[in-house]
Amino acid sequence: MHPPSPAAAAAVMDFSQNSLFGYMEDLQELTIIERPVRRSLKTPEEIERLTVDEDLSDIERAVYLLSAGQDIQGTSVIANLPFLMRQNPAETLRRVLPKVREALHVAGVEMQLTAAVSFLTILQDESVSVHTYAHSFLQVILLHLEHRDAGVSNAWLETLLSVIEVLPKDTLRHEILNPLVSKAQLSQTVQSRLVSCKILGKLTNKFDALAIKREILPLVKSLCQDVEYEVRSCMCRQLENIAQGIGTELTKSVVLPELIELSRDEGSSVRLAAFETLVNLLDIFDTDDRSQTILPVVKSFCEKSFKADESILISLSFHLGKLCHGLYGIFTPDQHLRFLEFYKKLCTLGLQQENGHNENQIPPQILEQEKKYISVRKNCAYNFPAMIVFVDPKNFHMELYSTFFCLCHDPEVPVRYTIAICFYEVSKLLNSGVYLIHKELITLLQDESLEVLDALIDHLPEILELMSTGGESSVQENKLSSLPDLVPALTAAEQRAAASLKWRTHEKLLQKYACLPQVISSDQIYYRFLQRMFTIMMTNNVLPVQKAASRTLCIFLRYNRKQEQRHEVIQKLIEQLGQGKSYWNRLRFLDTCEFIIEIFSKSFFCKYFFLPAIELTHDPVANVRMKLCYLLPKVKSTLKIPADKHLLQQLEMCVRKLLCQEKDKDVLAIVKRTVLELDRMEMSMDAEQLEKEKQQNDGRPMSDKTFEKKRRDSKTPTSLPKNIPISVPGSSSATPSTSKEIKKSKLIRSQSFNNQAFHAKYGNLDKCTTSKSSTAAYTPSVSGLSKTSMISLTDDSFRMRNTNSAPSSFSSNTSLPSTSRGTGNSVDPKSSGSKDTQPRKATLKSRKSNP
Repeated sequence: MHPPSPAAAAAVMDFSQNSLFGYMEDLQELTIIERPVRRSLKTPEEIERLTVDEDLSDIERAVYLLSAGQDIQGTSVIANLPFLMRQNPAETLRRVLPKVREALHVAGVEMQLTAAVSFLTILQDESVSVHTYAHSFLQVILLHLEHRDAGVSNAWLETLLSVIEVLPKDTLRHEILNPLVSKAQLSQTVQSRLVSCKILGKLTNKFDALAIKREILPLVKSLCQDVEYEVRSCMCRQLENIAQGIGTELTKSVVLPELIELSRDEGSSVRLAAFETLVNLLDIFDTDDRSQTILPVVKSFCEKSFKADESILISLSFHLGKLCHGLYGIFTPDQHLRFLEFYKKLCTLGLQQENGHNENQIPPQILEQEKKYISVRKNCAYNFPAMIVFVDPKNFHMELYSTFFCLCHDPEVPVRYTIAICFYEVSKLLNSGVYLIHKELITLLQDESLEVLDALIDHLPEILELMSTGGESSVQENKLSSLPDLVPALTAAEQRAAASLKWRTHEKLLQKYACLPQVISSDQIYYRFLQRMFTIMMTNNVLPVQKAASRTLCIFLRYNRKQEQRHEVIQKLIEQLGQGKSYWNRLRFLDTCEFIIEIFSKSFFCKYFFLPAIELTHDPVANVRMKLCYLLPKVKSTLKIPADKHLLQQLEMCVRKLLCQEKDKDVLAIVKRTVLELDRMEMSMDAEQLEKEKQQNDGRPMSDKTFEKKRRDSKTPTSLPKNIPISVPGSSSATPSTSKEIKKSKLIRSQSFNNQAFHAKYGNLDKCTTSKSSTAAYTPSVSGLSKTSMISLTDDSFRMRNTNSAPSSFSSNTSLPSTSRGTGNSVDPKSSGSKDTQPRKATLKSRKSNP
């Protein structure tokens, strides 16, 4: 390598110097920028004023800060007031609360808002009695109700309304209702009268009808006729609460006339409040009131709504469903038709104006108007099920199908999202006519917005069930053969969800696909969905999505009755997941085993998945062994004695090997806990099979009484020590010395635990096998079998033999999942978790299983 030329060296030097000078200039600029920041820091004098003696108690510190501290310190004390009340309520009320009152007289907005929240928290915490709270805090709340800042006033009002719920009637009358008479007068401020309206609406639930009529209703009438439209509107919205407090008769004689008068008010907000209150009170009025009084008001309101502000249309479209329900049966045919046409017009409001112009070229007023039109159509979609009831489902195709089509194809996502939410309700209402909306289901499944798809799939199983059983024929021969586009739409929806970042939608969709065996054929599932589930399990990076795909695949397998397809799926699960090169796939295999235990029969799991699962005790990755240890109790619960005795022996053998050879401290700790749990488990025993074998071995008949007694005692706890014989084929009945042997064995086991026999430094396996007594000391019972079932701990005993332990579902000339994997503790990367270069294979016989 040649040294650089002098010219090149000079160039490098110049460049370095220029860079250095440029760097210094940048530092100077940063210094200039930083100077104002330094000047804004606190001076030593200010820091001294903000410093508080650390030896002061919480109460003393609070009093000091409220008296001599700055506003931010006082606000902090008030925010901490609920804690002080819980800690020392008496001293807080005596010393701190007076200081809080003084500080609030001159407090700013932030301190006032903080005080309102703290007072409400103290009430909710029940730190003091209601009487004490009213005596100490109520006057402070009432004093600040009319604060000049609207936000502060509303905060104190919310606190007061919560306090009214718990105060006794006498306190409410003297402290709140009596002063309210003067506060509601016209001579008071608008803010004071608005507060009075809301308090009156709350007080009606605390007094009887006679007291309300005598003391509250006069104030209500006065405020309903206030000169300010804001007060009239506010009081109108409280009439619903007042009507519920005074009963039906007073509502009809007092409240209804006020509502009718307010519905003709010159202020649009007052008319809107009157309309919404009338709709909410429809159930109180009888048929005559609805037809003669309320219906004309509603009719006039609807006719004038298009000429009024769009906000009225938004409210009208939102309450339309409740209005149709309340007035159902009193419309004349002509009124019914007009009301339906009005609804249809609202469903397409604003769509006629779309001409493809760029949004940047549209004036802001037009954009704002279009947003309101979108809200109107969204509300119409929300009320669509109610409109089906209004026209009768039999008339859906003629009256409302075209409207439903428009809502499903609306250009705005909020509208389509809302109709997707209502799709299940619409399907239920149509019942046998659900076939009319098949195409709209496909349209929403293919919607470009995942929000629409997410809303639709919430009830997708119920919708598909209605589709498959409803329609013109309720016969479910070909299932959804009348909807050939369903399967492509479902697969496209899943792929679109998988390609997005919204994995929760993808997970939900996969979970809902578990309903497909009920609505489409097993061949369609096998060829269109099963392989896709495998792909997701092996390639997707989101764990909840992988688990959802695994569980759905298990359900697909559960309902597949073709043995060839079943065996192929089982073999793929074992080879590609259980024996896969990636440790991530082997973890997913254990998840799948857990789902199989949940969904299938015990015999199915034992036949196909028991040995491949416990083989993972020899996995080189600690996480896999750890996950298997958590699963072992469920694995053992699938066994049934004596039929699965050989599988139980395999399980014991694997657990012992873990205890002897495991070097990962985390795995070993879990192994210890798992062994204790396995030791406490009870085995499911086939009593009838046991007695038959015993009878055959003994060569004598068995009486019915003896058989029933044996059957009752067939549940044998597995915590029995190995050296205590239990009732298994070839064993004799228990001797009187059994109890002594049990106590002795438990004592030996207890001593083995206390002597730290489970210590991580076991030594190698050869050392474990040299002494039978030491092996029995540190190995607790897993199955509770007799000594004859124990397996000697030699190297050969940890190797699965095809001739002796292979389940009948595997062919004899094909090796079972081998145990040749070492138990090394090196954590391999995800792509190379196994030491094997090629995954081992297991071929399944075509023997029938009984899931």
